[in-house]
Amino acid sequence: MTSPATPVEIGDPFTAPFGSLFGDQITIAKREAGGEYEYSGSAEQMENFSMHPATHALHYGSTCFEGLKAFRQQDGSLAIFRLDDHAARMTKTVAQLYMAVPDTELVKTMIIDAVEANAAYAPDSPGSLYIRPTLIGTQINIGAAATPSDSSMLFVFCSPVGDYFAGGVRPLTIHVETETPRTTPQFGRAKAGANYAMALGPTLDAKAAHGADQVLFASEGDITETGAANFFLVDDDRLITRELDDSFLHGVTRSSVLAIGADLGYRIEERHISLEELAEHAGRGEAFLSGTAAVIAPVGTLKLHGETVSVGDGQPGANTLKLRQALTDIQIGAAPDAHGWLTPVAG
Repeated sequence: MTSPATPVEIGDPFTAPFGSLFGDQITIAKREAGGEYEYSGSAEQMENFSMHPATHALHYGSTCFEGLKAFRQQDGSLAIFRLDDHAARMTKTVAQLYMAVPDTELVKTMIIDAVEANAAYAPDSPGSLYIRPTLIGTQINIGAAATPSDSSMLFVFCSPVGDYFAGGVRPLTIHVETETPRTTPQFGRAKAGANYAMALGPTLDAKAAHGADQVLFASEGDITETGAANFFLVDDDRLITRELDDSFLHGVTRSSVLAIGADLGYRIEERHISLEELAEHAGRGEAFLSGTAAVIAPVGTLKLHGETVSVGDGQPGANTLKLRQALTDIQIGAAPDAHGWLTPVAG
């Protein structure tokens, strides 16, 4: 097999749209009805899939995914960030779709194999190799609307990436949506395609009407998350975010930020945040988004109740940047991995 190309030969991950460049290797495991997931044990050439038009995932939303990253370390090696947590979260999502749950060790093995096979595509910091494990229902039956797919396919591929938001680390404009919910409460924590589709309309509307980068969903005054990231308030003393429940995604980066914040001496508060507190905090503190893709992205402006509210001086705040630096230092091996979050891989 020909050696994989380097990132520059498939495009520049720092200028191409996030997630639009791909490595050429993929890992695949298939499960037929009543059987087990069968994996060959190695990556293979990534090619287009062929699917019957009646495939379950194409009609009834039987699809879910994970998003995690592998980072070039300062010594040139490669390591996956929080592999165990992402694999565990994926199996929980599959269970919510009532499909056969793959063994967590299989998910981890397939992720490691995919990363090692695509290691040549991993850019240096501040870039990374984004990893996309995906599971779809493959049953061929359009009469199965009221039943889960009895067969499925799990696959993992990789994408060399730079910054999620165009323009790099910059202050984002966030529209606060107080009427439309982010998703359905019982399905909010599922990292499934249908979950993201529900946030698409409000996000596009906010971009068109308010010039927003993202929407912070706060239906009935209950602040939860944006369409693709968790939300934080921070000042010199406290790090505040909404307490977990089933109405929104349980971000792995969110938990990483909380752990790092505690390490740095912030008082951690996981609780309800009112719109009144949000507006008051904006006048004196900072806000940011967190997620695998976004890392930590500062919020500079809120569009709240028809008004434009500056967060602090409208620029990335010192506390936000300190937390971001502490997180990225761990990810690239520039700081000790005190929490055991990095999984070294061949690369």
